[in-house]
Amino acid sequence: ALVWQLMRRYTVKVLSDLGEGEKVNDELIVNWVNTALKEGKKETAITSFKDKLISTSLPVIDLIDTIAPNAIKEEMVKRENLSDEDKLNNAKYAISVSRKIGAQVYALPDDLVEVKPKMVMTVFACLMGRGLKNVKA
Repeated sequence: ALVWQLMRRYTVKVLSDLGEGEKVNDELIVNWVNTALKEGKKETAITSFKDKLISTSLPVIDLIDTIAPNAIKEEMVKRENLSDEDKLNNAKYAISVSRKIGAQVYALPDDLVEVKPKMVMTVFACLMGRGLKNVKA
């Protein structure tokens, strides 16, 4: 319980930094993710943090590719006819590259595959924070 409280506090801090003091909610993050994916000419999009597409990790991978071009090696990503093992491998890769580009992601690959909304939100929030650093720089 203590670890979750620490993770939640960090996420709240990231979100308040993103909102420049204003409250950032799920809808704002989902809209930012979809706008970024659209601007990056990606075909993926999410409806919420419960969207079943998240189990493939493709929205996360595409968002990383939009935020940090050339960070994703497409040969490492399985996009069609995904088995449970393929989904887990995509999730491992997505989490690993998220951290590599500087997003402070503490979710586990299983959190993406099992579409755990709270943890999924933290992944997208941290990537949003990383993406907005690009804009401000």
